[in-house]
Order: sequence, then C-alpha cells, then structure tokens
Amino acid sequence: MIEIRFHGRGGQGAVVASDILADTAFRDGKYVQAFPMFGVERRGAPVTAFTRIDSKPIRVKFFIYNPDYVVVMDPTLVGQVDVTAGCGVSSSYKEQKEGKAMILINTSMNPSEIDLKGPFTIVTVDATSIAIKHKLGSRQAPIVNTAILGAFAKATGEIKLDLLLDSIRSHVPVKHEENAQAAEEAYGKVVL
Repeated sequence: MIEIRFHGRGGQGAVVASDILADTAFRDGKYVQAFPMFGVERRGAPVTAFTRIDSKPIRVKFFIYNPDYVVVMDPTLVGQVDVTAGCGVSSSYKEQKEGKAMILINTSMNPSEIDLKGPFTIVTVDATSIAIKHKLGSRQAPIVNTAILGAFAKATGEIKLDLLLDSIRSHVPVKHEENAQAAEEAYGKVVL
C-alpha cells in the first residue's frame, strides 16, 4: 500500500489534489481512498488531505500516520507544521522500506538547501511559478494542486502522466487545459 499525505493551505487545492491522485490511480486499476482533515475551514488555514493506493482492497480506515510520500503545497508550512511526522517510519499495519519515503515541496529552492533531516529524500518543484504562468488562481493566491501532481508523477513513478492529465481534465472545475499544461510542465521541472 502506498500512502500520501498532503499539507497545504485552504484555497490551494490540497483536497482536490488528493481526489485527483486517487482518481488517477483508480483509472490504472488500483484500489484507492482519499479524504481530508480540516481544522478551521477558511482560506489560508492549514489543511491536510490523504490518499491511499493499493493493488488490493484497502481495509484500514484512519488517518495516515506513516506516509510513503508527503506533498507540501506551501513552503511556509515547513516551519509551522511537522510535515516530516512519521515519514519513513514503519507502522503496525505496513512495513516501510528504508530510504523509500519522499517529501515533495513546492519551492524554488534546491532539495540540498532545505533543512529537513530524516529517513526520507527531498524533492522540489516551483509549482507556484508554474501556476502563476498558467493563470491558475491569482498572483497572490495561486492554485498549485495540478502542478504539484505533475511533479509527484515524475518524482515517484507511482502514477502515469497520461492518466493524471485525463483525471485533471475531468476533475478541475475550470481551466481544464491550463491545469493539464501546468501538470505537464511541473513533470519536466521537478528537481530530484
């Protein structure tokens, strides 16, 4: 089972990203779960969303405490929320392979410039610039979810880009092609 935890801010599309990721894996014949966790439900407040993907039915029904992948949609959350919690650690219901865990951060910085240590690798993509370029959201509040998913596809190899683009086109409420183009651009610009 592959478990992904998204950290974002209200309005960035973390919940929609979780749903699109699940739909993409479902299109590939996988079993999936996607669900959010809300605190204060307002724009800009921290939001967490979760996705599980497996080749067999998923029986667990609780939050993801030991993710294989963490997606950080707003780099300012790194200092405010423990985005590394449980990352790269085995749990009672699944074994985590050493060094397999990965944290994908939306930032213009290189992975080597990020001060996070643990049993995981760090990958970056400047999803904010890509979202602004494709006019997704506003300059002050870009919606980075589809761009970050394109980077996720490239960095992890867990989902196929063509299926992701199909899922984006059917799930985003507006700007279908712009969102698909943002994902495709981020796929090519992820820094491993």
